Amino acid sequence: MTLETPLLLSGAPGSPYTRKMLSVLRYRHIPYRFLLSGHNVPAGLPTPKVALLPTFYLKDGDGAYEAAVDSTPLIRRFERAFTGRHVVPADPVIEFIDYLLEDYADEWLTKAMFHYRWHYKTDIDRAAAILPLWRNITASNDTLAQMSKLFSERQISRLYVVGSNETTAPVIEASYQRFLDAMTAHLEVQPFLMGRRPGGSDFGVFGQLTQLTHFDPTPMEETLARSPRVFAWVDVMEDLSGLDPTDGDWMQRDAIPETIRGLLGEVGRVYVPALIANAKALAAGSDKVETEIDGKPWVQQPFPYQGKCLQWLCEKREALTPADRKTMDSVLEGTGVEALFS
Repeated sequence: MTLETPLLLSGAPGSPYTRKMLSVLRYRHIPYRFLLSGHNVPAGLPTPKVALLPTFYLKDGDGAYEAAVDSTPLIRRFERAFTGRHVVPADPVIEFIDYLLEDYADEWLTKAMFHYRWHYKTDIDRAAAILPLWRNITASNDTLAQMSKLFSERQISRLYVVGSNETTAPVIEASYQRFLDAMTAHLEVQPFLMGRRPGGSDFGVFGQLTQLTHFDPTPMEETLARSPRVFAWVDVMEDLSGLDPTDGDWMQRDAIPETIRGLLGEVGRVYVPALIANAKALAAGSDKVETEIDGKPWVQQPFPYQGKCLQWLCEKREALTPADRKTMDSVLEGTGVEALFS
């Protein structure tokens, strides 16, 4: 299926998923036209069923525009629509690792992004002052004051969605610090998660880090103190249009560095128990997820979408051939991720 280019999308600089997809498009040399959300989106374009950023307005041949959201399936749709410079590894074992780490970035690392932005006063003040200006740079000071108040109150009130609260704050922050350490160790071995060329997981991590390392003051300070290497990597990932990848640049299944297992260990330590507890709460029809993560209490509202994430991960593992599944299981053994499939 071909798609009309330039691709049309709307988003915002403060949206990690917008930054993720813009970086993918630059790397893959896919022409695009970026529309600033709420500012210059033409009338008459369709509205997505769920209002998320970025929203792509895709047109196939002579058909009507279709509003599409959700970065992970969009990446795979573009893999089929455009040739060359792919971001999904061809080896199914490496592709599974890539998918898992992208899912972790999109669904767990984003907890740190929302938490830091709307938990600390310094971060709240910066976000409240800047984010409304991206929607209307010429707004009056009185209008901006009203917009800032409404926007920050709305976002703070929605922290429950990602699970950020006084109980979970220590878990989220400790996890982010361990992630920085694990990512630092990995970048000492190879320049991207998936080898000498980026996979979907690289762009997923990058999207969240554009906010955590380069916008929100508290995690930015933490990152600079803990890992200048990760901070610099985010700048590198912004525009990889000049990278000249080859098939041999993918990480090889017989040479997966131990640093990948270090990152998978963090996935198993925090994201896996959150997924399992969430799935149990959804199955029981409970209105609360209560569990223990990293030896500390965790409580949040059930999240139906992450119930689907667990289902998709299980289906993806089952789709592997028996030989590939055996190889994959040997990589995951001892990381805690294997608990998802037991």
